[in-house]
Amino acid sequence: MTLPPEFALIARHFRPLAGAGALDLSDDAALLDPPAGRQLVLAADAMVAGVHFLPDDPPDTIGRKLLRVNLSDLAAMGAAPLGYLMTCAFPQGTDDAWIAQFVAGLAADQAEFGLTVLGGDTVGTPGPATFSLTILGTVEPGRALRRAGARPGDEVWVSGTIGDGALGLLSLTGRLPPDPHLAARYRVPAPRLALGQALSGVARAAMDVSDGLVQDLGHLARAAGCGAVIEAPSVPLSEPASAALAADPALLPRILSGGDDYELLFAADPADAGRVLAAAKAAQTPVARIGRFLDGEGVVVLDAQGAAIPLPRGGWSHFA
Repeated sequence: MTLPPEFALIARHFRPLAGAGALDLSDDAALLDPPAGRQLVLAADAMVAGVHFLPDDPPDTIGRKLLRVNLSDLAAMGAAPLGYLMTCAFPQGTDDAWIAQFVAGLAADQAEFGLTVLGGDTVGTPGPATFSLTILGTVEPGRALRRAGARPGDEVWVSGTIGDGALGLLSLTGRLPPDPHLAARYRVPAPRLALGQALSGVARAAMDVSDGLVQDLGHLARAAGCGAVIEAPSVPLSEPASAALAADPALLPRILSGGDDYELLFAADPADAGRVLAAAKAAQTPVARIGRFLDGEGVVVLDAQGAAIPLPRGGWSHFA
């Protein structure tokens, strides 16, 4: 019997991504037994062409970014990945080869991060390509990292480097010279899963940096009922970002508030600095102390002389 076009597409492209719980993508839902003694962690993110990725980005990088931004939410909770559900709205007339490359990116990252697709939906749309992914992970009961929990006097830490995603977008759209490192950081972020799990029981609060360092630190501070200070010279930058900033100091606000970094931002007691560094070493992920939480409200960015740096805005908003 010949399959209808939609089901043939699913069988051709998405069935090879499925794991046991997906029931070969032949039923209306998946069946899943979470590991014994673990809590489920669930998160969802959507991506829209022209908003979260460039329409001419390579299809495999779009698939990988879709999965990785959701994995980053698991990392921020200290969770391990389990599987995912995905809805794909492909523009009508999307080439089969484009879908094959999109799926190849997902397959590569499934192998790297150890999870499979559990189900979802595939539709056509007259509008831009739109994808939504719901990630499932697990964590030991009571060990999930939360946004709330920082205290005045705690140190602010961040993983990796900041600003590469925002500068990568500028590079890809011709507003900065082409740079392969920055472009790759925008297109294929690195979810800090190992670090998130290593920080469980060490960090007092955590989240990932998706909408801008300043704005996201504001979320942590607000959840804790306190304020925070960022010491701009302490914010870790990659060599390409440092070079871009040296050539144009006006890029600093973009670096601090541009988003798309998907690094971990977290609070820790100063007495636990050694434990933080040990966790980072175990996870093979660099971290840097960039500020502190304090009484009050809001986030202030200070320069090398201790003067406040004014910023046009703290980060990205879909509704600004």
